[in-house]
Amino acid sequence: VIILGPPGVGKTHLAIAIGVAACQQREFVYFATAEELVTSLREGIARNRLKERLRYYLRPKLLIIDELGYLPMDRTGANLFFQLIAKRYERGAVVVTSNRSYGEWGDIFGDNVIAAALLARLLHHSTTINIKGESYRLREKRKSGLLKRPGAEVKIRSQGGEK
Repeated sequence: VIILGPPGVGKTHLAIAIGVAACQQREFVYFATAEELVTSLREGIARNRLKERLRYYLRPKLLIIDELGYLPMDRTGANLFFQLIAKRYERGAVVVTSNRSYGEWGDIFGDNVIAAALLARLLHHSTTINIKGESYRLREKRKSGLLKRPGAEVKIRSQGGEK
């Protein structure tokens, strides 16, 4: 499952709900942000234990990767992420959340070829959920008047009058 949408629309909550449902079925689930996974794999390289780290992430029946695209990856990070997805391909379920559309994944990984290869594996047996709407976090602030609606006019008062 790939869950796409802007920040604050419930992507992570939905991914966690899928994870909880899998746990209720007594399945092993692992949840991490994309950044945490890449950092862990980098540590595996530094300690000469990359294969061991990759095996660790192959074990869960469901691997949930949150926040893909919030931070760009360098070439090494993109290659490590690709290795993980390639090794899990057709071996275990993956849920990915991202604030970026598929057309922007080349920007995330800094390489359109890696992005295309990842998408080919992730999309092969997947369902995409595309959430649109306003951030739940900001909606309450808008209701209370602390934030203006997007595109709303903002007036700044200064000693010289309104601007």
